[in-house]
Amino acid sequence: MQQIARPDRAPGLAWNTEDVRPAEQFAYYREAICQVFMKLTPEPTDRSSFPARIERIGLGAGAINRVTFPGHLVRRSASDIAASSSSCFYLNLKLAGRCRIDQDGRAVELSPGQVGIFDSERPFALHHSQEPSLHVASFWVPTQLLRDRLPPSFEFRPARVSDDPLVGHLIVETAQALNSAVPAMPEAESARLFGVLLDLVALSLSRDGRRGADPMSLVEATWIALRRAVDHRLCEPGLGVAAVAAAIGISERYVHKLFERAGTTFASYLMDRRLDGAARDLKDPAIAGRAIGDIAFDWGFSDLSHFTRRFRHRFGCTPRDWRRG
Repeated sequence: MQQIARPDRAPGLAWNTEDVRPAEQFAYYREAICQVFMKLTPEPTDRSSFPARIERIGLGAGAINRVTFPGHLVRRSASDIAASSSSCFYLNLKLAGRCRIDQDGRAVELSPGQVGIFDSERPFALHHSQEPSLHVASFWVPTQLLRDRLPPSFEFRPARVSDDPLVGHLIVETAQALNSAVPAMPEAESARLFGVLLDLVALSLSRDGRRGADPMSLVEATWIALRRAVDHRLCEPGLGVAAVAAAIGISERYVHKLFERAGTTFASYLMDRRLDGAARDLKDPAIAGRAIGDIAFDWGFSDLSHFTRRFRHRFGCTPRDWRRG
């Protein structure tokens, strides 16, 4: 099942086949979700049950559908297209399982962590690998919203945009950040980040077109990727600029420039994030018996006295007093 949610639906709208009996789940998925909600035609399966769920969240003019389902084959036929009242592009971030998109004689394979795009206005088939549970974050992109970012004569073909050597990693990082944060983000912020994602996708699709991504969009997406790279490695002792720069494919100098642009430094950002993490753990009743030194080491500190000094400077008290108070 892939997203074809309409952006005028209520935020957080969800469909869940587990609301009906197992023997009726595929029929509910086919008739109530695919045909009424999405205009897709799934192929029958031999499963005795079909646990599938869609959660839809608005992104300004677009939307994201967070979808979980078993492996199966689904098609969008010419009659499905004719019965649809709107057109869009599907931008899919694969989270679990594998999928092959067949459209216009072209096959696009997606594995976890990859992003692909295809068109609702042309027939396609989605071959989801035969696994008990697959998961995809599928962005519903109104056709004109992306076309406005592309050259007027651009001829679209399905593509795996995460492969782009220039901006592929930024597309993945931005899509992952948006999928992770969107339930708690104000809609204005999520819509803005969605625009950054579309700018990057447009740049990937048409490098030589007259229109491409706004340079500020590239900066913002790189900044998002940079912070995620640091956050994922907070607990690594000795983490330095070189390792983070290599992780997202930019120079060490550019790392320093991005932190400077944000009014801080790599070292300050890293220290603050580690101290924040340690402060949370010190207040966590589940690990109340864990030694303060062990918590400090968990967050990448190798010297307890240094940790205590920096903690006091940031929070105005020692780690022990913080835990007690």
